[in-house]
Amino acid sequence: MGRTVLLTTLVLTVLVFALHLRPVPRSVPFTAPAFAMLGMFAARFIIRSIRTRQAALHDGDDQRAIVFGAGEAGRRLTRSLIRDLGSGYTPVALLDDDSAKARLRVEGVKVRGTRTAMGKVAQKHGADTLIIALPQAEARTIRELTLLGEDAGLDVLTLPPVREIIGGRPTAGDLRNVDVADLLGRRPVELDMAVIAEQIAGKRVLVTGAGGSIGSELCRQIARFGPSKLFMLDRDESGLQSTQLSLHGNGLLDSDEIVLADIRDVETMRHAFESARPDIVFHAAALKHLPLLEAHPLEAWKTNVIGTMNVLHAASGVGVGTFVNISTDKAANPTCVLGYSKRIAERITADFSHRFPGRYVSVRFGNVLGSRGSVVHAFTAQIQLGGPITVTHPDVERYFMLIPEACQLVLEAASIGSDGEVMVLDMGEQVKIVEVAHTLIRMSGRRDIDIVYTGLRPGEKIGEELFSDHEARRPTSHSLVASVQVPAIDSASVAELSHGDHGSAAAWMRDEATDAALTYARGD
Repeated sequence: MGRTVLLTTLVLTVLVFALHLRPVPRSVPFTAPAFAMLGMFAARFIIRSIRTRQAALHDGDDQRAIVFGAGEAGRRLTRSLIRDLGSGYTPVALLDDDSAKARLRVEGVKVRGTRTAMGKVAQKHGADTLIIALPQAEARTIRELTLLGEDAGLDVLTLPPVREIIGGRPTAGDLRNVDVADLLGRRPVELDMAVIAEQIAGKRVLVTGAGGSIGSELCRQIARFGPSKLFMLDRDESGLQSTQLSLHGNGLLDSDEIVLADIRDVETMRHAFESARPDIVFHAAALKHLPLLEAHPLEAWKTNVIGTMNVLHAASGVGVGTFVNISTDKAANPTCVLGYSKRIAERITADFSHRFPGRYVSVRFGNVLGSRGSVVHAFTAQIQLGGPITVTHPDVERYFMLIPEACQLVLEAASIGSDGEVMVLDMGEQVKIVEVAHTLIRMSGRRDIDIVYTGLRPGEKIGEELFSDHEARRPTSHSLVASVQVPAIDSASVAELSHGDHGSAAAWMRDEATDAALTYARGD
């Protein structure tokens, strides 16, 4: 278009000034191109408007959609849906809580109000679908919008996080149903990639519990940063095979990076670490099921306490540079065997930070969605069996985080943590377990599933805590990671202990993990 106007201008200039065409005013070479440009713009606008309107009405079978979010993602998605004749969706209205977007119009589709207007807008425009176009929204926002959409009789779709959208340009192909991860655990996490890469790239890394949910995801995350070796240690051969398959596309178990070993066996640990000679260790191996450990506290002692100490001894013996102990929110103000054992593991890790060179830190966080044996898996299985769903108490609430986000923050915390500290991940807000149950029932489409309350289990809290009352939290360089100090416990004296029954193991761990013991250890 520009070339055409320029050529016309040159021809008219030559005709008027060079050939002295008297009937033609000398202003024509300057005004004519301007009018020509305006005419072409007008014609293009009219044609595009006609095509847009035709596209909006192209198929009566399309879903009539309300797009929530008039930001960059929402505007791009709206244009894509209108211009793609096979998208299957016709945007009929936009909604956004930002008053600055109240007069916005995208391809003829207007912003019709905020979320509070969803029901009225859906009824007025005959909408049957709500599209949540907020790829960086937190779980609470997704939950609230999903409930509003369902109350308005709308099917609810969402865009995935930005990192999952090809090229950052959302299309109809990116739309998917809202899942439990969106409703409970999704939150944006920004990492200092340079710091993590500096910590891991070219290093020999060993992960214990590599066949488990957290350990396997840690392996996948670590592999992205180019370690020279990534050793995966576990006693679960099937778990190791699954992790290897996810990393390398095969489960042959024929690599020297696969280490089949039990952390309870001190000699096996020593031999494994002498062979691997890791620079960095992530210790994720642990027993974690609260009811089982309440019934079998001696097992918690053997794995979570002695097993952790075995790994620490083996790591310090080969001069490890960084040791990261994966802990749990149940270690803060512990009231159960799981919490007692993990609290002591934090204290033993702190002791090694005083006794050996290198950096020894613990990372504490809460429940992760999708881990083996999680409440989501249990509830899903109960729904498939026809119910009922069993919840211990109507007021029980827990922190939730997605496994990838938790592992990303573990890597960040490991990179910025100081020697002997416990790094505590910001888990957001706690969610009531009964809400999780209602969400899964609603997503299943079934209306015949009951919820039965069974009463709190021994050692179970109504709500979890990430910090004990006596712990002074300190900010770090990352907004989602805080740090606290825990008093060390003499690991040499722990190694000399021997518990022959569940009762003595439970009593000792409870005494050493309580506030009274910690106050004494600090000398208060």
